[in-house]
Amino acid sequence: MNSSNIFKTDKFLTDGGLETTMIFQEGIDLNHFAAFELLTNDGGRKALKRYFRSYLQIAEQYQMNFVLEAPTWRANTDWGYKLGYSKSQLSTINKKAISFMREMVTENNWPEEKVLISGSIGPRGDGYVADNYMKVQEAKAYHTDQIQAFALADVDFVTAMSINYSNEATGVVEAAKTFNVPVVISFTVETDGNLPSGESLNEAIAKVDQSTDSYVEHFMINCAHPEHFKHRLNSDDSWIKRIGGIRANASTLSHAELDESDTLDAGDKVALAGHYDDLFKLLPNLQVVGGCCGTDHTHMEAVCEKIF
Repeated sequence: MNSSNIFKTDKFLTDGGLETTMIFQEGIDLNHFAAFELLTNDGGRKALKRYFRSYLQIAEQYQMNFVLEAPTWRANTDWGYKLGYSKSQLSTINKKAISFMREMVTENNWPEEKVLISGSIGPRGDGYVADNYMKVQEAKAYHTDQIQAFALADVDFVTAMSINYSNEATGVVEAAKTFNVPVVISFTVETDGNLPSGESLNEAIAKVDQSTDSYVEHFMINCAHPEHFKHRLNSDDSWIKRIGGIRANASTLSHAELDESDTLDAGDKVALAGHYDDLFKLLPNLQVVGGCCGTDHTHMEAVCEKIF
């Protein structure tokens, strides 16, 4: 079991929908939703600094700690290949991403003890579809290169987001254990509150914990509106206590509808903040709050104003 407890008992803010903000608000095209390419040019780096600075200012205002998530969700082998990157190039980018995040902490004179740097890991396949289904050992082997790069860069922990079946999640955890890196697993769910694989949150969390001796720091839910999963959390079962983070979508649309949309659905910020208030009442160990597709710093400001 992982006893690092890097989050302690503190509340953390994190960012929102990086990719949708860059595409729809900054007017920056992201090939295959790959934000890591922003690190390769001066304009992209400046855009990232503006983006994260807006969230850091909110965290400072509400006296919260902050999880600074590296823009590396697509920086894995299959997606990198589609974008023309070799394994060695991806390793370099993943390391540089962590260095870039640490530089931002220094530049903003942010107290290092109040910021955790996370290496973002995305699914091998589509974030919305349980495709390319891997066995645990295959998933471990697949995600090892990226986690090794993060470990060499002295990352604080890694976060696997938009994971849609338990085998891939377990493989990520096993890879993280190899390098003694703390890990957070964030599942995405459909409008029925179940993972795209058909597994319930309860089943998926239990499978990962049983297979990995509860190594995961905590579990999260991301890339879904609270209306899609809140009803699943009305339980006193022990698995509820394993959920420590929420990064919800702004929109109530399904994944299929979002995929087909050419416009940004920013949703109702006030209503979203109310849902987060409810989630704090349902989840006794909720510590990390942020957003996902369609959210920006104003959504998180509304959440903080409502709750903190």
